[in-house]
Amino acid sequence: MDKQSTNTLKEKLASVPRSGRIRAAVWGLLYVLFVLWVAWGDWASLGWLALLPLVLDAFTTKFIPWSWWRKYKQTNPLLYTVCSWVDALVFALVAVYFINLYFFQNYQIPSSSLEKSLRVGDFLFVSKMSYGARVPNTPLSMPLVQHTFPALLGGGKSYIDRPQWAYKRLRGWDHPAKGDIVVFNFPAGDTVCSMVSNPDFYTLCYYYGRQQVLHHKEAFGDILVRPVDRRENYVKRCVGEPGDSLKVVDNVVYTRTATTDWQPEPSREGVQLNYLVQTDGYVFSDRYLTKLGINRDDRQRVGDCVWHFPLTEAMRLELAANPHIVQMEVESPEAAGAVYPLGHNDWSRDNYGPIYLPCKGETLQISDENYHIYKRIAWAYEHQPMKVGQPYTFRMDYFWMMGDNRHNSADSRAWGFVPEDHIVGRPVFIWLSLEKDMPWFGGRIRWNRLGKPAAK
Repeated sequence: MDKQSTNTLKEKLASVPRSGRIRAAVWGLLYVLFVLWVAWGDWASLGWLALLPLVLDAFTTKFIPWSWWRKYKQTNPLLYTVCSWVDALVFALVAVYFINLYFFQNYQIPSSSLEKSLRVGDFLFVSKMSYGARVPNTPLSMPLVQHTFPALLGGGKSYIDRPQWAYKRLRGWDHPAKGDIVVFNFPAGDTVCSMVSNPDFYTLCYYYGRQQVLHHKEAFGDILVRPVDRRENYVKRCVGEPGDSLKVVDNVVYTRTATTDWQPEPSREGVQLNYLVQTDGYVFSDRYLTKLGINRDDRQRVGDCVWHFPLTEAMRLELAANPHIVQMEVESPEAAGAVYPLGHNDWSRDNYGPIYLPCKGETLQISDENYHIYKRIAWAYEHQPMKVGQPYTFRMDYFWMMGDNRHNSADSRAWGFVPEDHIVGRPVFIWLSLEKDMPWFGGRIRWNRLGKPAAK
């Protein structure tokens, strides 16, 4: 740098007001802390600190004309106005992008898989820092859009496939544990049919045949392949951790660790099962069922005197006290169809396993008995060969996720393990809750749920 440039730099620094120096110091410190967080364990990423002078320049010397358009406020008001709006929009999008990626995001409960623990219409504040935020696999994506633009904006992918970054998770202060409610990317969502959202592509191939799914676009749509962070977000409860053996016996989840024998999961008020309820001809009123806690979407009349309801134990006892009830029985597990791994076991939704959840770095001997359980891990998640009769070393931890609404939940019993790189974050609290069956001025907002912890 020559003498004239040095003098120019000194003059610019001397002319920076106190407020500009304070802002530069605050934003510079935040940027340094953010880079250190991202680079922890991967010190090559400290190269991002080379951009620190650009951050400081925006508040101090302004050698880069960040706000060049401001000088046209008097001479070209139209240009000034347009650039002001563009500047505000770009800043908002960048801010939302980084906040959603690394700190927190909003998530709305779309289905009843966690009723009554979390309700359809609950809006959750999801912390990504709890388990450590993931560095995005597809960094070039539109914020607030998971994978597809709304039809109003023309549809189509909301992300660009390249570049693709390898999985990396930043430091958090916790890890998913049994009992946690967790938001994660749908593991079987790597390949989907555009016209069918559930079940997944692999389940469709199992029931209809691969050729049928591939060649009948009028029924199934196009075949789409999505990276991990662009798959649908699901929310379930973690019932099994890496290193656990797990089984379901008569709808009760049991786990066993290396140091403990089989233990049932703690009882929870929100756990529901489907029941067939027969009456003596009595017809339930909407008011009665609403008071009992059964949503309209869950009210199915399957015969003249037979109803189909999901019920918690407390709801079942209250309903059983009705003198018009003739019989109540749990829905048959055969109603749910085959379970993971499809076609390779005689398990059911209500009686499942036992199955072992592998740990990162653990080596298991692959046999004819366990090959079909773990083969998807090898080819879909870890992209490594797996052969019967040979040992296999796992590269990630694997979890087991299930809904509290046990008979109305597409969960690990249907599609298997949840890899650690699919974990998105932990719901912290409910910031809004809407009851779609009620009018806006007659109970639409569930005031008693606002601010309620979401991880219970």
